[in-house]
Amino acid sequence: MEEEDKIKKALLKKALGYNADEIVEEYAVDNGEQILLKKKITKKHYSPDINAVKVLLTKYYKTYEEKIALMSDDELFEEEKRLLNLLKEENDDC
Repeated sequence: MEEEDKIKKALLKKALGYNADEIVEEYAVDNGEQILLKKKITKKHYSPDINAVKVLLTKYYKTYEEKIALMSDDELFEEEKRLLNLLKEENDDC
């Protein structure tokens, strides 16, 4: 399950877009040792990826109807009460 969570987080990050540091380092060899000559850090923006969005929506997010189908009797009763309260509030506002 831990790997699936990592995959979901990575997909979410890619679907929403993110910023990252890009590091470029240049080295030289002096007397058999590597010496860092330059280090350049640039901020890079990665735009949202529509394919990651599609995968997230189809694999991880269920439609309301799918959620209802998976509910227990107690959960369905609570959902019914919640919806009836919403309707009552809406009628009271009118």
